[in-house]
Amino acid sequence: MPPKKPTNGRRRTRKKRRRSRKSSSFPWAKIIVSVLVVVVAYVAFLDFQIYRKFEGNRWSLPARVYARPLELYTGLQLSAAQFANELKALGYRFVSRPRRAGEVSRNGNDFQLISRPFDFWDGREESRALRVSFTESHLGQLKDDRSGQSVALARLDPLAIGSIHTARQEDRILLRLDEVPDTLVKALIAVEDRGFYQHSGVSPRSVARALWVNLRSGRVVQGGSTLTQQLVKNFFLSNQRSLWRKINEAIMALLLERRYDKNEILEAYLNEVYLAQDGQRSIHGFGLGSRFLFQRPVGELSTAQVALLVGMVKGPSYYDPRRHPERALKRRDLVLQVMLEQGILDRTQYQKARNEKLGLVTAAAGTSKTFPAFLDLVRRQLRRDYNEADLVGEGLRIFTTLDPQVQWALQKSLDRRIRPLLKQQPDLQGAGVVTHSANGEVLALAGGRQAGFAGYNRALDAQRQVGSLIKPAIYLTALEHAERYNLATPLDDSVLQYEQSGQLWSPDNYDHQFHGKVMLYQALAHSYNVATARLGLNLGVNSVVSTLRRLGIDAPLNPYPSLFLGATNMSPIDVARLYLNFASGGFHVPLRSIREVLDANGKPLQRYDLSVERVIDPAPAFLVNRALQMVVAEGTARALNQRFAAALGLAGKTGTTNDLRDSWFAGYDGEKLGVVWIGRDDNQPMGLTGSTGAMRVWSDLYAEAGVVPQQALKPEAVVWHGVDRDSLGLADNGCQDTVQLPFIESGSLPARAPCATGGGPDWLPGWLR
Repeated sequence: MPPKKPTNGRRRTRKKRRRSRKSSSFPWAKIIVSVLVVVVAYVAFLDFQIYRKFEGNRWSLPARVYARPLELYTGLQLSAAQFANELKALGYRFVSRPRRAGEVSRNGNDFQLISRPFDFWDGREESRALRVSFTESHLGQLKDDRSGQSVALARLDPLAIGSIHTARQEDRILLRLDEVPDTLVKALIAVEDRGFYQHSGVSPRSVARALWVNLRSGRVVQGGSTLTQQLVKNFFLSNQRSLWRKINEAIMALLLERRYDKNEILEAYLNEVYLAQDGQRSIHGFGLGSRFLFQRPVGELSTAQVALLVGMVKGPSYYDPRRHPERALKRRDLVLQVMLEQGILDRTQYQKARNEKLGLVTAAAGTSKTFPAFLDLVRRQLRRDYNEADLVGEGLRIFTTLDPQVQWALQKSLDRRIRPLLKQQPDLQGAGVVTHSANGEVLALAGGRQAGFAGYNRALDAQRQVGSLIKPAIYLTALEHAERYNLATPLDDSVLQYEQSGQLWSPDNYDHQFHGKVMLYQALAHSYNVATARLGLNLGVNSVVSTLRRLGIDAPLNPYPSLFLGATNMSPIDVARLYLNFASGGFHVPLRSIREVLDANGKPLQRYDLSVERVIDPAPAFLVNRALQMVVAEGTARALNQRFAAALGLAGKTGTTNDLRDSWFAGYDGEKLGVVWIGRDDNQPMGLTGSTGAMRVWSDLYAEAGVVPQQALKPEAVVWHGVDRDSLGLADNGCQDTVQLPFIESGSLPARAPCATGGGPDWLPGWLR
């Protein structure tokens, strides 16, 4: 029988079954393809992130700030002790015989050293073998240690005094791989990733081997992550512990190895790894780590120091050698043991390194390398010329004017004089500024009595009444009217009452006495308030204000007679600007803290050239300088004569405010100007005058830093005359009590003194005299 044809009902049933089978099948293929697309896209995204960061600027490099380089030449005012302190601050190693850069030997006042090479703004200074000999206070001989030939000038590498950080406060010194000692590279790989040159970013064998070694040692000796994975974690990822982060770390390590060769990855690791914490600044990379712990470049490290740095990679805080020296020592010795086992060291080298101490370098007493107040000044001046992003991210190299010798002397002097007073005055503070008189370079700046004080910068921001420090501007205003005033002009120092707007003003002298008629220079030298106020009133307040503006004072000035006695506020650096006009011989010299700025490639970006303007004519400038010298010779600063020879020609002025709230001294020698302030932040009385407080700090400062004789050239318009102290007239050999004073030849002169006999030697007949 022929088969029966399916009925319509059967056909419909079969179709339903086929449709049911189709609808019940899961779309695995689509999902797998979708997942693969997502994975590939994500891997491509990670690859792009790696490319973008690794091909561009890998790190935001802070601007690095340097002090002035020490320039050596015969006759330099520098003692052997000061030279040794600076070498120690620079991290030079004192050895029996120097053999490589950064080493020095000392025999009394004689030094042999091999200087470090350094790239300055005007070219590279190569390493040199030098022999340096000192007298008591000067450099006596400078020779090439190999040829024995005299050397005219040698320049040492400058002291690194700080950096201007990124927002993350990361700091590093970049190294090229060829600058890193081979011992360090081998030790790092032996301890952290022995299969570094064999794996492709992730090493299962390393994980297994690390687990086995740690189990045998009974403690964690090795980690399972490769150097590449560690770099990825530090460079791209967070420290969060999660499976997702580990997956990302592995993928990115493989991608990184695909794009870049081993040496480039290793170089990046050496610069990225975190090693220590310095306050808010994090120390990254072996370049900065070696300087932070040992104050020397990585190329000058000993084997033991290399081992310590490598050992700290595992746990910078846990193995911090300053906080946990015993723990750090054990870790270092463990690294040395690994280096021995891996054939990096022989038994002799291992034993020698193991016998070494940790070798951490700390600054000698009084020779800190932290100068936050000065760096504050540098930042303020830089921000006038550069964007903040450039300062914290472009790796600028900033060469400043700071003289470490003067800075250390200032810090020690403030501490020495203020510390004994803290029992009675626990809130006593101090600040100081030292500048070069001729070019306005700021040599030293202290914002508080403590070295390294990083808080309120009193040198720049403390606005205090200046008292008698303002008086030289009044006397300058008078002496510029040579037809009316000279240094011998009689001034009235008797009771003064002045009424203005219904108010009676009656100034008094510090000693509460009146001195009758005194010479103009005496009124300034002894700081007589009444004579000064009367002179100011005769000149007019507006004339004095005009003089102060011409001398560069921008601070608000109250146009009242009290201004003559210092009733106006200035900071120590404002006072330095004022007195620099006198110390420079009449020139307005802008203060500057920066010499040169270079980009990361050593290209000069901006020069800070010297710009001066004469604001005081030579003759009155010479007269004011002489009057300020008389302050030291016979006035309120005469105590300085007990320490410094009169022939040095020191000049200066004390300043004291009402109720002994502020103690000031501004003084200068032939090279530098120093301004010192002592007081309390709450402006309460503290019991010190200018001469019993700030001047003593100034005296210690200049005794420590050295004094250069002042030899001001007499202008042609100035002549010298003797003046009789009793009659205030022109004197000659017939007068017993005289003083020699300069006068402007075309100006007014005193009348002849009664004691003057005509001007010849006593043995001549009277008519011939």
